[in-house]
Amino acid sequence: MNKTDRLLAIVLELQRKQLLRAEDLAETFETSVRTIYRDMQALSEAGVPIVGSPGLGYSLMEGYFLPPVSFSIEEAVTLLIGTGLVEQAFDPSYGEHAKSSQRKLESLLSEPVRQETARVRSTFRLLNTCGYAAKGQLQEYMETLRQAILNRQKVRFHYKKSIPEANGNRDSVRDVAPYGLVLVRGSWILLAQCDLRQDIRNFRLSRMNELTVLDDHFTCPADFDLESYKPKDDRDLLVRIQVNSTIVDKVKESNPFFIEEIAEHQEAVIVTLRVRQIEEIVSWVLGWGAQVTVLEPDSLRTRIREEAEKMLQHYFPSPNNPASF
Repeated sequence: MNKTDRLLAIVLELQRKQLLRAEDLAETFETSVRTIYRDMQALSEAGVPIVGSPGLGYSLMEGYFLPPVSFSIEEAVTLLIGTGLVEQAFDPSYGEHAKSSQRKLESLLSEPVRQETARVRSTFRLLNTCGYAAKGQLQEYMETLRQAILNRQKVRFHYKKSIPEANGNRDSVRDVAPYGLVLVRGSWILLAQCDLRQDIRNFRLSRMNELTVLDDHFTCPADFDLESYKPKDDRDLLVRIQVNSTIVDKVKESNPFFIEEIAEHQEAVIVTLRVRQIEEIVSWVLGWGAQVTVLEPDSLRTRIREEAEKMLQHYFPSPNNPASF
């Protein structure tokens, strides 16, 4: 980034965040603190009202606003792609705002840039980026949860876990303090402090039912940041399977989060995975049929064999044990 571009970017950054230290700006623009000092001097000499607060950082004088800047073709395409994603992935309210933003953005572009941007955008298309579930009840829940997060109100919902408890139960009622919504591989996840578990938990919106907003309010921890939050990785169970080379591409395309490595050897393809418990992966392994063989752990080998025997019994029941569905 040259000096002119950096000076403009610094003003935009100050306009967006209001107060920034020289160290923060130096890290953002990958330069030295001394260079930032010189940049601030250059901006002041150019008439930009920079205010320096010792020990706090730099800010723009109240009321100063940089007029709209021009967009390059790549920047315009990037922003328009963003509005398309929001329109598809978020609830209807934000979808309408995305359409409005797109119209306003296009009106700011010069005619040559608008024409070239349209030509570039015509070379690709976004289809159903949020999956089939991003309609109806899910969209209603997203809007309800967004408001609850902004208003710092707790919510209650019935939740169906993917893996049952020891007694076979999968259903529970949860009261939670909602911290944020995260889109993961086409599925919306609520990140929330769960009263039942007394810890931060992830909840798929598609597994929720009877969502209601409670009168109880909560305070989000001062050190919690949704952008930097990383859940604990408790996938401690190592799984290794041998995969028929004819379906390796399909296995790669399935791209489940628990795959760690796919090693293609001359004799076989070995896939290494990590899960919390074997029940997470049973259905995925069975879905590949005889094209895969579990190498370890023995507990998963046993579980797959038991399921295969049950399936066989459905199709070839013994005289003393007729099939039941």
